[in-house]
Amino acid sequence: MTTKPQVSGTSPTPFVAGMTPMRGLSVLRLSVLTDETTSPERQRAANRDAGSALGIDFSDREAVDLGVSASKTTPFERPELGEWLKRPDDYDALVFWRIDRAVRSMDDMHGLSQWARDHRKMIVIAEGPGGRLVLDFRNPLDPMAQLMVTLFAFAAQMEAQSIRERVLGAQSAMRTMPLRWRGSKPPYGYLPAPLEGGGVTLVQDKEAVAVVERIIKELMKGKTLSAICAELNEAKIPSPRDHWNLIQGRKTGGGVGNSVGEKITKDRFKWRHGALKKLLTAENLLGWKMTDSGPVRDSEGAPVMATREPILTREEFDAVGALLKDENADGMKWFRRDSVAMLLRVIVCDACGENMSMGRPSANSKAISEHYRCGSWGRGERCPSPSSVKREWAEEYVTERFLTAVGGMRLTETRHIPGYDPQPEIDATTAEYEAHMAEQGQQTSKAAQGAWKRRATALDARLAELETREARPARTEVIQLNMTIAEAWRDTDDKGRRDMLREAGVTIRIRRAKRGRVFKLNEDRVVWNMGNEFFAQGAQELQGIAVGER
Repeated sequence: MTTKPQVSGTSPTPFVAGMTPMRGLSVLRLSVLTDETTSPERQRAANRDAGSALGIDFSDREAVDLGVSASKTTPFERPELGEWLKRPDDYDALVFWRIDRAVRSMDDMHGLSQWARDHRKMIVIAEGPGGRLVLDFRNPLDPMAQLMVTLFAFAAQMEAQSIRERVLGAQSAMRTMPLRWRGSKPPYGYLPAPLEGGGVTLVQDKEAVAVVERIIKELMKGKTLSAICAELNEAKIPSPRDHWNLIQGRKTGGGVGNSVGEKITKDRFKWRHGALKKLLTAENLLGWKMTDSGPVRDSEGAPVMATREPILTREEFDAVGALLKDENADGMKWFRRDSVAMLLRVIVCDACGENMSMGRPSANSKAISEHYRCGSWGRGERCPSPSSVKREWAEEYVTERFLTAVGGMRLTETRHIPGYDPQPEIDATTAEYEAHMAEQGQQTSKAAQGAWKRRATALDARLAELETREARPARTEVIQLNMTIAEAWRDTDDKGRRDMLREAGVTIRIRRAKRGRVFKLNEDRVVWNMGNEFFAQGAQELQGIAVGER
């Protein structure tokens, strides 16, 4: 019967039956959760065998860090192992499967061995090139353990560097391969999927794409990004970061830092104006491969595609960009989020022509009901004849007038058919070309000079191809749905009704009331207007039908 050789800085006392076993901590780590060759089960079995041979009892002491890279985290930064290292009195020995499960750098190994020496611990490497390695730091005067640690840590660091170079080389090659995705976190709206012939590509994430389509639809209705973010958060739709966590089977939220360096843990991340604008203006929506410096391009200067299923066409992407040009920096041109009154931005003060706001009775006010009132005072302006009207009266009047006029019309959906203008891409490619030309003459090798010239030629060819494309104007189509406006009005809330009124171009101007007690709305104070020609024409047709049926 043969046994594996054992290497030791200081040979541990052989375990004899009847002796009290050492308390051990079995440490498992895995960088890639799908790696079967270094699975937790294999590591656990190897650690258990080493513990049995050395008289180490694990009981239920185990630190399991899955999906954690040793190259990016020290032992003290890993979720489970880090917590165990804070409690050194709970065990006598740390047992790892192999040295690379513990560390990937000499600095990390030095830190771990220093900790073991300070706390009089043993470190055991269950398997390795020379068999089992036992590093006994219970004797702080023995330099052999530290020497062995340094040698093995150097080997681990060289292996980590070699792996890193191979990975970076493979990623660089895959970056220019059409449809090949290198395996990192995909942009929002896409999911990794197997590519025919091998490798990974991106396909549409239907759930996320539905959210993107909703955002664009609301944007086309005139809403700002801040208002859209508020609605997404209220509907509890996961933000891009939380959405990816859920796909990965992880909890939402996580730790973030603030301006004073404190770390805050959130249960979930919210949609934010800046992040949403970045999402909508990123060429990832076109299916392009992107780097921090811009799109990845092929030899002809065309962007390299990461997917066969881009979320937006160039025309749609440019249409969204045009909508965002009018967006304020803070995205706050939308009405107050807590206001759901039906006639906001519909009802206007006749004297000054400004929108009326919602006024609620204060504790010192004699009023007992809500009113729409001229908002000039709140804007720091003076209205020559500010008006107000009881909310209930105004909304009853508008409801009756609107449904009488167009309630029988079929509900419509306005579809915006985007045009195409090659100019935005021409401008972006020109800027990329000019930045590239600024580097002319900085190359010293012939290989670098050749690479510079090929890229300049490719960008020039792309510009020439873009200049041959014709621009097409955008257009809109109005589609009739199988529901009347009256039915839709009945089934929606005040916010939905307000959207219907604004789509129809309805405005009502309110004149100031005469003195005296009144118990209903004097319609002589109201000027009604329906500015949308489609709705106005529909109202005339319905009125003609009604007259003909009398």
